[in-house]
Amino acid sequence: MAWNEPGGGNQHDPWSGGGRRVGGDGGGNRGGNDDGNNGNKGGNNQGPPDLDEALKKFQEKLKGVMGGGKKSGGGSNKGSGGSGKPRNVFALPGLLIIVALAIWAAMGFYLVDQSERGVVLRFGEYQDIVTPGLQWNPPLIDEVRMVNVTRVRSLTQTQSMLTRDENIVEVEISAQYQVADPQDFVLNVRDPEVSIDNALDSALRHVVGGTDMIDILTSGREILGSSVTSRLQSYLDNYGAGIQLQTINIESTTAPDPVIDAFDDVIRAREDRQRTINQGIAYANSIIPEAQGQAQRVVEQGQGYRESVVAEAQGQANRFNSLLAEYENAPDIMRERMYLDAIEEVFGETPKVLLDVSDNAPMMYLPLEQLNRGQRASGASQQGSSDGVDPQVLESLRSGNGSSQSSNSSSSSSSIRREGR
Repeated sequence: MAWNEPGGGNQHDPWSGGGRRVGGDGGGNRGGNDDGNNGNKGGNNQGPPDLDEALKKFQEKLKGVMGGGKKSGGGSNKGSGGSGKPRNVFALPGLLIIVALAIWAAMGFYLVDQSERGVVLRFGEYQDIVTPGLQWNPPLIDEVRMVNVTRVRSLTQTQSMLTRDENIVEVEISAQYQVADPQDFVLNVRDPEVSIDNALDSALRHVVGGTDMIDILTSGREILGSSVTSRLQSYLDNYGAGIQLQTINIESTTAPDPVIDAFDDVIRAREDRQRTINQGIAYANSIIPEAQGQAQRVVEQGQGYRESVVAEAQGQANRFNSLLAEYENAPDIMRERMYLDAIEEVFGETPKVLLDVSDNAPMMYLPLEQLNRGQRASGASQQGSSDGVDPQVLESLRSGNGSSQSSNSSSSSSSIRREGR
């Protein structure tokens, strides 16, 4: 509520020095106003300015800027002594246009994050791709669509599909991808996420439909994943979706519930088979090097024997050549020498004893070989000179001793006879 109400009635100024009490008639009002004016002139007006008065002054200044006239007179609007300037009709629209332009220009500033790229469309047509940082584009003319090019997006599907051998399998697959081309991602495909979902389903059904069920459930999962990856990427390239696949993971492949136990048995049997194969390979890896080592040793032994035989043959040939040269110089001497060497070599290896005896005086000999054989057979310690000797040998020695003593006086010249025992 304003302190000074319209009409001049009930005017109260709480900051004035003397409280103004206004009477009921017009004279009392004029008297009260005169007293209040006198009180203000006396220095008692120290309160804050009137809000209505401040607003009125601001409006007058604004009218002055806009070209309005400022009225003057003796306090009445009907006075003829005042005069006003002509108002400029273009000032207010110009000010509004300037303010609108400032707001429009301020709306064109935006910030592009480091992981984003901005696709600029001017009236719906591709214009440019903006890089990270503070950018400006005219608002309401250019449209900027932000695309995150570093975030890895993921997609998961679980589908039941038919295999080549007319069996049904449930396959759970997940795909990770990134935006490779922001322009293609924004403009070529209306909804890239839906497009890659449909393309993944199509590629998976095509690959599973050309594979047997047992391969999908066991060893063919890696081949299945690589085939789906290549086919899906070709689909996306044909669409021009601007998407680059990162990985395709086959999360699980299961058979229908009525036959899942039988397929589990098949999988376990395949695992046992593979384990047996691995054990056989390990055994072969341990045996083959040993056999190869033995074979190499036999080969080396054969080579060594060959070299020794060849060397011995060469030595004998050289020895024969040397003997031949000496034989040509002295045939008789070399013939006798060779004969003696041969006899020595032959009889050196035989256990027989050869004696040169006369007819009248036989020579006594000691059978060392039979003595050694008797000692080894009995295993007894040596107690005397006759232990371990054959009784027949002893008897022959005794008879020979007697006959030798009786024939000492006879002549010892006789022919030499060789006898072998």
